[in-house]
Amino acid sequence: MVELLHNLLFDYTLRTVALGAAVLGVSSGILGAFAVLRGQSLLGDALSHAALPGVALTFLWGGTKDPLFLAMGAAISGWLGILWIQSVTRYTRVKFDTALAIVLSVFFGGGMVVLTFIQRLPTASKAGLDQFLFGQAAGMIMSDVAVMATLGGAAVALVLILWKEFKLLCFDASFGRSIGLPMVRLDLLLTTLLVVAIVIGLKTVGVILMSALIVAPGAAARQWTDRLGVMVALSAGFAVVAGVIGAALSSTAARLPTGPMIVVCLSTIVLVSLFLAPRRGIAWRWLRAQHAGRRLRMERVFADLYELSRQHEDPMHAHDLATLHAMQAHPAGVLDNLRKLEEQGWAHEVEPQRWALTDRGLEHTHELERGNRVANLGKET
Repeated sequence: MVELLHNLLFDYTLRTVALGAAVLGVSSGILGAFAVLRGQSLLGDALSHAALPGVALTFLWGGTKDPLFLAMGAAISGWLGILWIQSVTRYTRVKFDTALAIVLSVFFGGGMVVLTFIQRLPTASKAGLDQFLFGQAAGMIMSDVAVMATLGGAAVALVLILWKEFKLLCFDASFGRSIGLPMVRLDLLLTTLLVVAIVIGLKTVGVILMSALIVAPGAAARQWTDRLGVMVALSAGFAVVAGVIGAALSSTAARLPTGPMIVVCLSTIVLVSLFLAPRRGIAWRWLRAQHAGRRLRMERVFADLYELSRQHEDPMHAHDLATLHAMQAHPAGVLDNLRKLEEQGWAHEVEPQRWALTDRGLEHTHELERGNRVANLGKET
């Protein structure tokens, strides 16, 4: 760990890659959170694949691998993919998921055809162009990071400026239209910003893995909170942490690619969130279910004890444990639940194997009866 921290601070290559991954994490995490909330998680996958022909055609036209030049081509290609998806879903009966599949396959297939053609050209500048498929973060330089920071910063700034409008777009687009907001244009703008986030990440993780950086941080953050602001901040934080750790881990072994390591770190964060996040985590839900089950079984024993007490003039008459066993479908835990009722002060063992309600237990039954009467009266009203 000490060596990794030292390398992050003083190794130029690792510091540059980690900084680029962090910049990418902020933009993809923030914009990916909106995609997850809108149920458009696969949109990032389709648009990242749609950017590939733009990269290839731009290189074919200009003959340069300048990152800003190629990013412009990727952005134009991704934006055309957006227009295709929106046009197909609006003017035909094709569903949204089908339109996504069409864009993903057609654009990616076209991009692969152009890349194959470029690889057969005699020019030497074609070398390394296929890195946009899987990314090559190790070859990142500070000029690449500067381009990423400029484009990503502009996208994040627009999100902050139009925060309320994008919030309405996610949760109540109909209300937004009713008050005169151009929701269709806002939808196009938000999707365009998502394209920007995808474009700046192509060199780091490539078109194949870029969808993970869009979906995974938002999916993990959603498990921890119900507030949009907190979710967006967590999503960006998770993406930054995964980016920096993935970059650091990839430097510990030869031929260990940075992009896949970042995705592995993100997947770990998602798994931890799915299992351990309060309220939504699988482990916490299981614990709550177990607690609720134990509480329900204890209340059933208490209800049986109360029902028996109503059959005697003395409500504190003691009853045999065998009778309580007979009233339960699963009698194995009756004694344990009676012990818990005794801890609550609602029941006590009068003599061996004979149990009765306490004064406090009777008061509790009266409270429950009053509550039921009030609830029934409310339903009738």
